[in-house]
Amino acid sequence: MFILSAAPCRAGSSIGLVTLDAGYRQMYNLDFAGAHQTFETWERMNPQDPMGPVSNAAAYLFAEFDRLHVLESELFTDDETFDRRPKLAPDPAIRAAFENELGKSEQIAGETLARSPQDVMAQFARVLACGLRGDYLALVEKRNLAAMSSMKGARSLAEQLLTQDPSFYDAYLAVGVENYLLSTNSAPIRWLLRLGGAQTDKAEGLAKLRLTAQKGHYLAPYARLLLAVAALRDHNRDQARMLLAGLAQEFPGNPLYQKELARLQP
Repeated sequence: MFILSAAPCRAGSSIGLVTLDAGYRQMYNLDFAGAHQTFETWERMNPQDPMGPVSNAAAYLFAEFDRLHVLESELFTDDETFDRRPKLAPDPAIRAAFENELGKSEQIAGETLARSPQDVMAQFARVLACGLRGDYLALVEKRNLAAMSSMKGARSLAEQLLTQDPSFYDAYLAVGVENYLLSTNSAPIRWLLRLGGAQTDKAEGLAKLRLTAQKGHYLAPYARLLLAVAALRDHNRDQARMLLAGLAQEFPGNPLYQKELARLQP
């Protein structure tokens, strides 16, 4: 069973990791008010850390996912259902807060990288911001072409980070998501996507998602959920059940995992 990896604390930032970890656990347990409070406190204490606002943006995004039932597996396991999904009604106030936090993070990360181009946390904040924006565009606003552009941007930034630090396992998620999701399109569409610079290798995508699921930090639970969906698409109910059971045990405040497990009962 995959577990949330306790990645080594990076020098000089152990307090930040612990505090941010608490916020991510609250977010995955659907305690969005608690997550916002944790991330906003971290922002006030560390105004030059881009991970504070981008993490708060993640909490806004997951709250919208929860409100709009975006992450339920029925949406993703059938391509026609996904293609015909109705356009949702996003909360404009949440949308504004989400973009505000992303903008703050991107500004701080840019300033940090101008001073210290090798700063891996600033690089990762940019990867995360780009990926979150792509998720919002695709799954909330159904703007697939714009989402694809953000997805490619996140993958490119992640590859740059991983060239510098191959052990930054959360960054593999961006590479895995692009490869796996785009691999599910028909062969002619995959060919066109490759011409546009997209990566569409299913096996590569799953391998990268497993790296994040097994060794990642903040994004390990999200990677495990994506792997459960992939297992359902491949009719591997046992693998999906194992992943969801682990998530349900680790995050008892999130009823999504129990709901998905109930669907897998014989």
